[in-house]
Amino acid sequence: MNIILLSGGSGKRLWPLSNDIRSKQFIKIFKKQDGTYESMLQRVYRQIREVDVDAKVTVATSRAQISAIHNQLGEEVCISPEPCRRDTFPAMALAAAHLTDIQGIDPEESVVVCPVDPYVEKDYFEALKELFCQARKGEANLVLLGMAPTYPSEKYGYIIPEKEGRISFVKTFKEKPGTEKAKEYIAQGALWNGGIFACKLKYLLQKAHELMEFKDYEDLYEKYETVTKISFDYAVAEKEPRIQVMRFAGEWKDIGTWNTMTEAMEEAVVGKGMMAETCEGVHIVNEMDVPVLAMGLRDVVISASPEGILVADKEQSSYMKPYVDRIDQQIMFAEKSWGSYRVLDVEKGSMTIKVTLHAGSSMNYHSHKNRDEIWTVIEGAGRTIVDGMEQNIKAGDVITMSAGCRHTVIAETQLKLIEVQIGEAISVQDKEKHVLE
Repeated sequence: MNIILLSGGSGKRLWPLSNDIRSKQFIKIFKKQDGTYESMLQRVYRQIREVDVDAKVTVATSRAQISAIHNQLGEEVCISPEPCRRDTFPAMALAAAHLTDIQGIDPEESVVVCPVDPYVEKDYFEALKELFCQARKGEANLVLLGMAPTYPSEKYGYIIPEKEGRISFVKTFKEKPGTEKAKEYIAQGALWNGGIFACKLKYLLQKAHELMEFKDYEDLYEKYETVTKISFDYAVAEKEPRIQVMRFAGEWKDIGTWNTMTEAMEEAVVGKGMMAETCEGVHIVNEMDVPVLAMGLRDVVISASPEGILVADKEQSSYMKPYVDRIDQQIMFAEKSWGSYRVLDVEKGSMTIKVTLHAGSSMNYHSHKNRDEIWTVIEGAGRTIVDGMEQNIKAGDVITMSAGCRHTVIAETQLKLIEVQIGEAISVQDKEKHVLE
């Protein structure tokens, strides 16, 4: 099975755990059997492998998310990076070109395209396999997975099938309606459009060539910034006459707000938190190393991270985005391919960061023009290379780098550093990569 996972968005409706770099699919909030936590991305990727161990999975994403994806899924995962955001259809077209031109997959093969962030169980992935096989038959150019609606939602578009049964040709699409219209659609047997479909790769590429001028993957990547922003539904699905829908009645939750996130959580408290017996329907998600106490609250979510603190009625939390857009805050936490960092303190002329590197990982060999750096090793062992000079390091060692000094660190075990940056113009843009000879 060939799968394109669409991983995009900034996830501001799950602030303060999400931000412009750390989207909602990277938040580790779902408890596994061994007691550790995994993200939506890790959960979906694991579930795919459990159903089809040989599935070829390609993650279509923005360049800003590549490091986080490698951090959570490993270096071997296949990624189709977008140079910039151009909506779902260009992202799918670029990923399809990546599958054929870079990965060498036959254009006659089928592919399943789906979002990376639904909360689903094994039966969903079994349905994706069935969707993949149905597309192979060639009875229709597109085969959608339609979700059996559980209530008259205003959040989804609706698919009205021509007839009852597991698989049907599509009669018509309906835009996101009001509640009363949604009731009418459901009475006609309509299904939610979850943005999940299968088709042959050559069909996706054909539609891409009709709307965009490009020769191959490299050419499309180079001119990607110039292509028109357009969704797959508008560009293709709503114009396609030969389209089928397959019904799915299993669990499927589109987790995009704290309200829906807490519905999928198995625990009421993640991190340091306590609730009095007077609380009802309250969830605490705390990434800080300080306790949170809730008393006498009802249907409230409390979330704390280095980015900020949210205390909100669950229903009202769905409308937070305009307020979060007004927050001008430096990114305080990010996952990188080599590990992660968390900002501990910011003052005029200095910034203090806690850096964690995975065993066997290393930073790029780089320098900074406008700041000095001091690393204090607090855990683990590894090596530093500073202006070509290599040195073993362990807990308690201090390494000083002046502005312009080329440096990197290699972790032999998990390595934790306190990094102090000193300078009048501290910026994430102040970084020049070098070749390590």
